[in-house]
Amino acid sequence: MAVEMKLTGSEIRVAVLEDQLLFRETLVALLEGAGMKVVARCAETSTFLSTMRAAAPDVALVDLRLEQVGRGSVEDGVIVLKHLHDFHPRVRPLVLSGHHEPEVVERCFQAGAAGYLCKLNVSAHEVVEAVARLARGERLIPMKMLNPQALNLEDTGAPASALTALTLREREVLGYVAAGADNLKIAAHLGITERTVKAHLTNIYRKLGPENRAQLAVMACELGVTRPVLFSQ
Repeated sequence: MAVEMKLTGSEIRVAVLEDQLLFRETLVALLEGAGMKVVARCAETSTFLSTMRAAAPDVALVDLRLEQVGRGSVEDGVIVLKHLHDFHPRVRPLVLSGHHEPEVVERCFQAGAAGYLCKLNVSAHEVVEAVARLARGERLIPMKMLNPQALNLEDTGAPASALTALTLREREVLGYVAAGADNLKIAAHLGITERTVKAHLTNIYRKLGPENRAQLAVMACELGVTRPVLFSQ
C-alpha cells in the first residue's frame, strides 16, 4: 500500500506493536511507503519493549489489545505506554486501537500517549500524517472521542473567557502543554528555568481547575490556545 505523502527532512523512525500479522504488515508497508523507517515490528509487549533502546524510534505505534496466539491470554497495551513514558520519554507513543470510549482514550493519555487514533474510521493518510505530527513534537488529541463529563471538564468552570485570567506567559506555557511538551522542553523553548515553568503551571491549574495534565491539554485545545511548533532537542 502506498500513500502519496512523502516526508521531507530527517527520516522518521517508527516502532510498531500490533498483534494481527496482516494489519502489522500493512502498517509497515504504509509507513515505509511514506518514506519512514520501521525499526521494530512486534506482536508481544516484552519483545517490543526489549528492542526500544537499540531501535531508538521517534514514534511508537501501539495497539491496546494484544492477543497471544496459543496462550489464550490478552496483553494490555497501556502497560507499554507507561513503560515508554518512564524509561523512553523521547519516544512518542501513538495508540491505534478499535476502542473509542472516552474513558479508554483518557486512560491512554494518563499513561503517556502522545496521540490516539481509532482503527475503525482512520484512513491510511491520517495514520501517516499522525506519525509525522508526533515526530515533530505535536500531540494528537481526538476531541470527538472525548466528552466533558468523562474528563470532568464540566465542573472546572473554564469557559473560553477563562483565558483572560491567564498572563501572557501562562498562555504560552499552556500552548506548549497542548502541544505535548514536558516541563523541561517548555523551559528550553521559553528560555526560563524548569522551576519557573512549574510555578506557571501551578497558577494555571489554580485558575482553570483541571485535575491533571491530560485534562489541561484537552482544555487548552477546547479553549483554542495556539499550539507552537516544537523544535527537537
